[in-house]
Amino acid sequence: MRSEIPTGPVSESADDSAPGDGLVKAGVVVFAIGAVATLVTVAPLFLGTDPFPTVAYLVSMLMGVGFALAAAGVLRSVAAQRRQARRTA
Repeated sequence: MRSEIPTGPVSESADDSAPGDGLVKAGVVVFAIGAVATLVTVAPLFLGTDPFPTVAYLVSMLMGVGFALAAAGVLRSVAAQRRQARRTA
């Protein structure tokens, strides 16, 4: 067993998160819910059954909302990286 303390660069741990990471994660979850809802609402068209109520189609619009959340998170992360680069340069 090694009891030495590493002297190299410290790697990022799971606790380190950049600005916008939370928005990206939330966007992925919301997008996935919308994608599943889209598949569920399209299925009756192929199965020849009665279509779902309007609420199911509204839930499928979460796919776009999730995409927008993730894009906002990416833009926030880019802006933070640019600010940090300006400070160091």
